[in-house]
Amino acid sequence: MKLPSALWLTGALSIIVQAGQGGKVTFNGFKVYRIDATSQAAGPKSKFGGLPIIELNHGHGSSSDTTLDIAVPPDYISAFDALNLPATILSDDLGADIAAEGPLGDYPELDDRGVPDLSWFDSYHAYEDHVHYWADIQASFANNSELIQAGFSFEGRPIQGIHLWGSSGKNSKPAVFFNGNVHAREWVTSMVVEYLLYQIVTGYEKDTAVQTALDNYDFYVLPVVNPDGFVYSQTDYRLWRKNRQTRENTTAIGTDINRNWPVGFGGEGSSSNPSSETFSGYQAGDTPEAAALIAFAQGLAADKGIKLYIDWHSYAQVILLSYGYTCDDFPPNIDRQIGVAAETAARIAQPYNTTFDYGPGCVVLYQSSGNGRDYMTDAAGTEFGWGIELRSTSYGFILPADQILPSGVEIWEGMKYLWVNM
Repeated sequence: MKLPSALWLTGALSIIVQAGQGGKVTFNGFKVYRIDATSQAAGPKSKFGGLPIIELNHGHGSSSDTTLDIAVPPDYISAFDALNLPATILSDDLGADIAAEGPLGDYPELDDRGVPDLSWFDSYHAYEDHVHYWADIQASFANNSELIQAGFSFEGRPIQGIHLWGSSGKNSKPAVFFNGNVHAREWVTSMVVEYLLYQIVTGYEKDTAVQTALDNYDFYVLPVVNPDGFVYSQTDYRLWRKNRQTRENTTAIGTDINRNWPVGFGGEGSSSNPSSETFSGYQAGDTPEAAALIAFAQGLAADKGIKLYIDWHSYAQVILLSYGYTCDDFPPNIDRQIGVAAETAARIAQPYNTTFDYGPGCVVLYQSSGNGRDYMTDAAGTEFGWGIELRSTSYGFILPADQILPSGVEIWEGMKYLWVNM
């Protein structure tokens, strides 16, 4: 998600740190608003008058219906309300919403196939349990899968996942490549990716859609590609977004991995300021995480090619096509992509009527330069270079645990269509 200028963020963080000294940051009393940013009354960000506001998300739906989601510290709520901006309240207490996510869950029992049971999707989990989950899922499907590693994070954690294949054997088909949790706080993304893994592994012998997909493509799935940030979001700061990379000549920590790819690097929708949440880095690929993903993608592209790439995010309920770095140019196959995305969105809506928008990211959400899907499209020759923003536009990043399974179910319906018809 797009975030604020350095001025806004630094001011808000100083307040948060003071409130959270000696323990985990809580965000108690922070109020979350959705502002109608199309209204002249909302005006430019300068109208916030220097209030230490955290911008959570910008843009839902079409560019003609722009909104801005912000969190306001408790000591500044009255001052913000006095601005009389056109806004609705999404949460009266962000800290209470975080607490309502519940504790991180216990590891589930394995069924008779060695697969962790569906109770895994009843709660969020510690990073170490995710690693355990991938190992158990792979072991239960040992003849058609292997554990893989793309590289290492800044703090030395492996960027790992699973490679799955069908009846023709491994490395025999074009690639479908997924990555989740590039942004640390978007916990539901890795859970949904794991739900897709669960359905593939348990459904291959009986579901013709799964058989068709896995027999036609090799799947490469990296559920958590920002493990350092993900761990930090669980232990210290729930809304952490970037990686945990330190750099010389600045005390600011972290780079936005999804602004560090070479295509469009340094353009609009990214920042050269290390304090910004969209800090792109100083050079394309100068985060170890992006460098590892670039090398991994190029290996796939040089082998059998990449048919589909999906970078999983939350929250906006939108299927993002290339491009994000420009609103004026489009991939040559954009009409076909839009047609497939439209039907994918229709299938996602079937279980719970959850509406997903779709289209080029710069048009339907916001401009974002140096992102992964644009690199996959232009530099890795991917036919469908996508990003998918999951539910929900009302809960934001703090999606209650009882929303994990429904999110997985609806996305599964869309993926079954997409894999057979792309």
